[in-house]
Amino acid sequence: MTQPRDGLVADIGEFGLIEELRPIFSQPDDVVVGPGDDAAVVKMAGGRCVVSTDLLLEGRHFRRDWSSAEDVGHKAAAANLSDINAMGGRGTSMVIGLGVPGSTPLEWVRDLARGFADETAEVGASVLGGDVSAADSVVLSVTVLGACEGEPVLRSGARPGDVVAVCGRLGWAAAGFHVLGRGFRSPRVVVEAHRRPEVPYDAGPEAASLGATALIDVSDGLLADLGHVARASGVGVDVRSDAFGLDEPLQAVGAALGVDPLAFVLTGGDDYALAATFAPDVRLPDRWRVVGAVGEGEGVTVDGEEYAESTGHQHFA
Repeated sequence: MTQPRDGLVADIGEFGLIEELRPIFSQPDDVVVGPGDDAAVVKMAGGRCVVSTDLLLEGRHFRRDWSSAEDVGHKAAAANLSDINAMGGRGTSMVIGLGVPGSTPLEWVRDLARGFADETAEVGASVLGGDVSAADSVVLSVTVLGACEGEPVLRSGARPGDVVAVCGRLGWAAAGFHVLGRGFRSPRVVVEAHRRPEVPYDAGPEAASLGATALIDVSDGLLADLGHVARASGVGVDVRSDAFGLDEPLQAVGAALGVDPLAFVLTGGDDYALAATFAPDVRLPDRWRVVGAVGEGEGVTVDGEEYAESTGHQHFA
């Protein structure tokens, strides 16, 4: 019998664990995109299905003393719909696995469902059903199905010479997380950004139509997520710190907490903005901000230098 190899999950982290498990699962010919991107793509009669799953745990991904049940529903739906957006597609339907303690008020669960319903309505998607179970704390397992009009945009297509552009807010949810962590509730705009992200749902299909060479949503932090693009594409990415406008709420939180607000922008997750790479001659709409460039090499740098701090959220750190 083969002996298990030494080591712990914490030693290799989330993405190391994915790479460890990937060879165990063979992929049939109808799998267009398997594990390792924002979503999987499978051939089906009449087209292709884009599918993604997220797990959200009370105390790790949300806190009931920080967020209402509707907030939790909105954010859980947004996190999953954003994965389809990051393939250049649109979510069409969703199934939900829900575990709750028996002592949970019924109204809390109704409000959770209302949050899911309202967020999925933003893209014209629907909740088809799911499963419920007793649990010691609230657990959500969400699977979203969607479609792309053309070819899905992967993380692996960035090329030297491309520009890096982002669409959507960056750093607001992270600022809100830090505010709540200090026991405050203001500035309210960043607290609300943490509770309910504003996802640019139409930007994924737009990026695909503009010829994006690579695409990813910013869930763990811009530098961390661009790192996935760099690794999958076999390129280096350099981000310009002067390309970002530091919005007043971020400056206010940074000054109050003694934190450089640029750190929220570069390393904060949960805003679900999109980061994409485009050929340098593509004319981008105004809402897309060019923040860097793709070159030869590997990894992600800021102003040509390695970033000294953590680049984003790490699940097993």
